[in-house]
Amino acid sequence: MKTTSLSHSPGPMGVAAQFYALTKPRVVQLIVFCAVIGMFLSQPGLPAWRPLVFATLGIWLVASAAAAFNCLVEQKIDSVMRRTAWRPSATGELGTAPILGFSALLCGLGMLLLYTQVNPLTMWLTFGTFIGYAVIYTVLLKPATPQNIVIGGASGAMPPVLGWAAMTNSVSAQALILFLIIFLWTPPHFWALALYRTEDYRKSGLPMLPVTHGSEYTRLQALLYTLLLTVVSLMPWAMHGAGLIYAASALVLGAVFIAYAWKLLRQYSDALARSMFRYSIIYLSLLFAAMLVDHYLPL
Repeated sequence: MKTTSLSHSPGPMGVAAQFYALTKPRVVQLIVFCAVIGMFLSQPGLPAWRPLVFATLGIWLVASAAAAFNCLVEQKIDSVMRRTAWRPSATGELGTAPILGFSALLCGLGMLLLYTQVNPLTMWLTFGTFIGYAVIYTVLLKPATPQNIVIGGASGAMPPVLGWAAMTNSVSAQALILFLIIFLWTPPHFWALALYRTEDYRKSGLPMLPVTHGSEYTRLQALLYTLLLTVVSLMPWAMHGAGLIYAASALVLGAVFIAYAWKLLRQYSDALARSMFRYSIIYLSLLFAAMLVDHYLPL
């Protein structure tokens, strides 16, 4: 592992920026956003500010801890992939002990906040999500099976359930539908990335689907999951949990997602796969935003 010489040691802000990078801020922002949407949807009116604030902070801390732990476990893999070679864990600028301590600190603080200021159920569900992502997915599934994204997607789909539990101290059928939407969204989202990063994954030795089964099979699977996702995204409306604003939004957003997946299957290019990956993030953000708007302005 590389070490930074004294003559090139980063200043305090440099160190802070390095630790912050380990938390995968853009990924965690989407996680926290989905959790907050779950908090609002669980209430007929506005949620109480205290559990809202502390649950948001606690979930953010534990999600950041899981991201940092993931960087630690995958530092060798990250070092051979262009997308991740810059991470301080991959370059050796931050060693094992600081990263592990940082992850443990964030996780401990987050769990303490959730237990004392929200409720024990949310703490245990969030801790289970940490274990699911940082250990079951990162350590066990990711290097073992090309279905790692599908199975491991269960931990990534938990944020709205965590938000719901934070406000109600329970998990309802509506929360599980939100879970299912993100669970089905994860494969086409991540396979789009894996398609234009196939050579990176091949070098890393990870059995990602484009590496083990080829591009065309992966693109077909992405299309099938996108079709299923679009159908399932209408469940909140079909079960009278959302109105026409959400239903129309889900149909339009899903149609665009399907169009990307269909074109990717028929006329593949790295640029199109990259565009589909970026759209998938927009899709999930707008879908949940539409759900929130519909919740307070039902038609």
